[in-house]
Amino acid sequence: MDRPAISGGRAGPGGAAGDRPASGAGLDRRAELSEFLRTRRARLKPEDVGLPDFGRHRRVPGLRREELAQLAGVSVAYYTRLEQGNGRNVSAEVLNAIARALRLSDAEQAHLTHLAKPKGHKKKPAGRGAQQVRMALRQLLDTFDSVPAYITGRRSDILAWNPMAAALFGDWGKLPERERNWARLVFLRPEYRELFVDWEQKAIDIVCLLRMDAGCYPDDQRLSALVGELSVKSEDFRRLWAPHDVREKTHGIKLLRHPLVGELELRYESFHPAGDGEQCLSTYHAEPGTASAEALRLLASWGADATRAAV
Repeated sequence: MDRPAISGGRAGPGGAAGDRPASGAGLDRRAELSEFLRTRRARLKPEDVGLPDFGRHRRVPGLRREELAQLAGVSVAYYTRLEQGNGRNVSAEVLNAIARALRLSDAEQAHLTHLAKPKGHKKKPAGRGAQQVRMALRQLLDTFDSVPAYITGRRSDILAWNPMAAALFGDWGKLPERERNWARLVFLRPEYRELFVDWEQKAIDIVCLLRMDAGCYPDDQRLSALVGELSVKSEDFRRLWAPHDVREKTHGIKLLRHPLVGELELRYESFHPAGDGEQCLSTYHAEPGTASAEALRLLASWGADATRAAV
């Protein structure tokens, strides 16, 4: 479990399970950087990176700091300072070398860059006003007559959706605005555990996205409060938040168990609309001629009746 990341007397997104939800604190970037590097190092063994393992007892799992420093071509003292959260003035070249040594994915490397703030890396604004969806995108959603589609923003907030998304996932319009959030739905509402056949994978995907947002927007107080609330209310969230995993999935297959039409196998695609990398358009479709395609057709034909019966 993460250690508390305290700022202003409140637990931030790295907060421990017993902390109260943070209402005005931001992310402790140094603690996040430290834990992220430590957990990435812990998952590697010497043989994974071509180093000899002489069978010496290791007090902690994974590579030692000196081994990682050797692989990255930096001094042990320099890497130790970085892993202790002191990322000031670290160069992009050094971060790239450490990312290669740690075998980071593209998403993980981007997360490391956001946390370490190398010279020339622009800090993204946080705490801005309400997220707005362009009218053209709202109109685009409505053109998808038989395709469930929705737009999410930072913190996994659900910003806009079409009638088919409501028929498939539930009538989000009946929820208070703060509850229109995938993290809250997945971790705090039991009906969504029934909806997603592989609930665990859906939960992991949400946590990974929240981690990336936390790296990009460490001063986002609403994100800090969300993570604090989920840490208090959901043991599963605490468990999945602790490993510091980050991952972005842009396409794949989701298996759903709908109360009206039963199980569906749907392919999803996610896109960032041009001009707004914070928002994401997600669509779901079925292979033509399958039982899932027929189930979607039935949901579309039932219209509002299907929406009322959804989760």
